[in-house]
Amino acid sequence: MKPEILIVEDDPKISNLVALYVKNSGYTALQAYDGEEAMRLYNERKPCLIILDLMLPKISGEEFCQWVKEGREDDPGVIMLSAKAKTDDKISGFKLGADDYVTKPFSPEELMAHVEAVLRRTGRLCQKIVSNGLEIKPRKGEVWLHDQLLELTHYEFNLLYFLMENADHVFTREQLVQQIHPYGEAEIMGRTIDAHIKKLRRKIERNPAQPERILTVRGMGYKFVQN
Repeated sequence: MKPEILIVEDDPKISNLVALYVKNSGYTALQAYDGEEAMRLYNERKPCLIILDLMLPKISGEEFCQWVKEGREDDPGVIMLSAKAKTDDKISGFKLGADDYVTKPFSPEELMAHVEAVLRRTGRLCQKIVSNGLEIKPRKGEVWLHDQLLELTHYEFNLLYFLMENADHVFTREQLVQQIHPYGEAEIMGRTIDAHIKKLRRKIERNPAQPERILTVRGMGYKFVQN
């Protein structure tokens, strides 16, 4: 999965242009056109970085930035976009928690340079993977489901991370064995994969009997479905 950047901009032309450059730089672009939609998308996807226009309908960019920055463990990077170019305006943005401030009009190339700089400076390498409320953090060895920390075994964690990292790709049991049991006996461990999948589904699926995340592909193996 590609790292995700949330673009919060009410002007569709600007939003689409920024999204194009974000995608061309190897990221996944999420787009919201007002503050309420931005909150919903943030809760669902937990993006690595937010490009935030201050002039938004429903909930302002300032309010959204405060909401994101107050008491949240993830603390994503925020680049503010604004037509306000005065020093006082920039200082106000930084006091709200913004990591950078870009004034309009701007060139997309300039904006992407700021994106790369913020990600490098803050050390947010976007290694976490998020899918519809399910979040895995490989550096911390944590898995969260709708803000609840899950207890996974070492093998379950590695299996889930591999499947999420390669979402929508089908893997045979033998391929999964090589990922989590590289020195195991395939004949024995092939059956163990089924057991790991069954236990994972109990922990991450709403209805383990009708899974929506880890699907069985008959005659082939398993895949993780990115929602």
